[in-house]
Amino acid sequence: MALSLRKKKGPSKFQQAADGSMTLIEHVRELRNRLFFASIGIVVGLIVGLILSKWAFDVLKGPYCSLDTSLALNARGVLECKFLTLGPADTVILRLKIALWLGLIVGGPVWLYQLWAFIAPGLHRHERKWAYVFVAIAAPLFAAGTVLAYFVVQHSLEFIMEYGVLQESQQLEVTAYIEFVTMMILLFGVAFEFPLVLLMLNFTGVVTGRKLLSWWRTMIFLSFAFAAIATPDPGPFGMTLLAACLSLLYFIACGVAVLNDRRKGRGKEIYSDLDDDETSPLEDERVPVGAPERVETTSVIESPVPVARPLPIERRYDDMT
Repeated sequence: MALSLRKKKGPSKFQQAADGSMTLIEHVRELRNRLFFASIGIVVGLIVGLILSKWAFDVLKGPYCSLDTSLALNARGVLECKFLTLGPADTVILRLKIALWLGLIVGGPVWLYQLWAFIAPGLHRHERKWAYVFVAIAAPLFAAGTVLAYFVVQHSLEFIMEYGVLQESQQLEVTAYIEFVTMMILLFGVAFEFPLVLLMLNFTGVVTGRKLLSWWRTMIFLSFAFAAIATPDPGPFGMTLLAACLSLLYFIACGVAVLNDRRKGRGKEIYSDLDDDETSPLEDERVPVGAPERVETTSVIESPVPVARPLPIERRYDDMT
């Protein structure tokens, strides 16, 4: 009978972290290794971002260069899009900033995987399943927010520059303009993740779909208030477009929450139709009570051991005082 010389493999780090057998030092080492590989992914993405930074800058300057007020004559007498620079190193620093943003996007699968591999062992199986679903929904929502931000910036910039004090040819400072566009893209992308927060509250049982739907007046008001603050356009176009998209996403989230409640059977509890400050009705079921059964009394058994009587207590004259 041949003996197997293979060494049995012990439990993996994932299994050790899941069953809590890893020590504190092992957790710290695991975090260090995850951060190291995540940093490598960001550095590789930064190198790719440096290569694509010129193309990304051409995309970001599109809303500004599409305006007639941004055109100026160059040295050859041809109209072209012009920016202002306030320092000699501004363009180099701007290229590094764009490359860093692209590096975070390109290296996203690497550092997101490292983050997930560190957190996932502490989650249950159904929690990991829903986390996959939410991440798969979050990426398209963020992308839709960036596309809408680019569209809003293009129309808002046209209104701001054409109806401002300077109607003639004017140039913007390049760093301030790129920061303005990237901030708008980030703001719109994060705002489009708001329905996921509502769905998380519903799937964890914090709030029901009917309760979410009852907040529709407040949610629409908050959507328009947020859109009025976030959009740079003083006109109603950008604000109305963003508020309409946020309201639509809110009603979609409410519909998904109601379907989830039906799937889990929520709302069928005995007191689900009552308000928080309403008392529940008492069940008035009268049960007839008959005569009690007769209890037979038994004779007291005398103790075979004689019990000594207590001695009389002598009272003194001063006990009465």
